[in-house]
Amino acid sequence: MKRPLAFIIINYNDYETTSRLLNNIKDYKIIDKIYVVDNHSTDDSYEKLLNIKLANLEIIRTKVNKGFADAMNIGGKKAIKDYKKVDIIFSNSDIIINSNENLEELKKTLDQKDIGLVGPVVYEHGKLNRGWKLPTPKQEILINLPMIGKKFKKKLYYEEKHYRYATAKVDVLSFCFFLIKSEALTAIGFFDNKTFLYYEENITSTKLNKTRYISLINNNITVIHDHSVSVDKNINYINKFKILKKSQLYFEKHYNRASKIELFFLKLSAKLTLITLYVRIFIKGGFKK
Repeated sequence: MKRPLAFIIINYNDYETTSRLLNNIKDYKIIDKIYVVDNHSTDDSYEKLLNIKLANLEIIRTKVNKGFADAMNIGGKKAIKDYKKVDIIFSNSDIIINSNENLEELKKTLDQKDIGLVGPVVYEHGKLNRGWKLPTPKQEILINLPMIGKKFKKKLYYEEKHYRYATAKVDVLSFCFFLIKSEALTAIGFFDNKTFLYYEENITSTKLNKTRYISLINNNITVIHDHSVSVDKNINYINKFKILKKSQLYFEKHYNRASKIELFFLKLSAKLTLITLYVRIFIKGGFKK
């Protein structure tokens, strides 16, 4: 019996991009139901979304914006309530998908035994994102260091030969667009909603490691991520950095077994980078939007 496929889009103050994605996927027959979770937008996104007439579309509005993971949980729980056992796509609004056949192939990959999460190759910023390794606390400290952190971050990515076959197992895959079995989602107790934004991927992967499920990248399928359209539009550069580092600290403290001394250096390295950001912005004469 064919498992149903639910497509969940998280929207916040981003009607134009969300409606673009809905128009992109509206004729894809593989999708049984589309849910748009409006994360309590402060503009007229929710009202506009209600005017979109698609037979398999349901608009859900959160009572309050508690963050990305919380919005995913609301959508995921609704899909499971409606279908019981279901394959679920979670997607940012700023995603472009080439064809119904691409989704069919991703779903076939997910339908394999013990596969919990599946992601495509993500094209963003002119580069390919195909997952990464879970970092150690020491690696996170090095990544935080001003000026040289990017050099250490590269070590978290797999070598090109890791992706030489049709699929590749990865520790972590991007949450801008991914598929998950409802059984895997319930096995991890859903997403941790104590972060507002960022690190959902690392947290979920750590939780998934305690189950029988694994994560795969399908190297034959690519989606385009028009990166951070909604985030960049609603959160300025400094605030985005502060949210990122708050989530990083939460992950390290509650999931990655960081010691007290490691947590101290994580905070210190993050503050050093923040200072360099303020200096850079001061020199340029304003905030990046």
